[in-house]
Amino acid sequence: MHHGGTGTTAAGLRAGVPTLILSTWGDQALWGTQVKRLKVGTARRFSNTTQGSLVADLRRILEPEYVARAREISARMTKPANSASYAADLVENFARRRVG
Repeated sequence: MHHGGTGTTAAGLRAGVPTLILSTWGDQALWGTQVKRLKVGTARRFSNTTQGSLVADLRRILEPEYVARAREISARMTKPANSASYAADLVENFARRRVG
């Protein structure tokens, strides 16, 4: 359970655990939408959260399908040790296509 910032959301995905985003502003709602779309968690505005909705959301993300999906997404992510070289490859490939 977190605010839904980019870094926190990425860390949760990389850890392979379901997430509950309670957004307050900015891009947090966007990441909440993506978490729901990927079926690795759920999200709502913090201001719309009640004790009942919090309990229901936590129970939901702890269901086996959310746990399995979170682990699946984590396994598909680029490993931190490979991130810089992968990003460099993407930039180089893009440059080759643009230059011809």
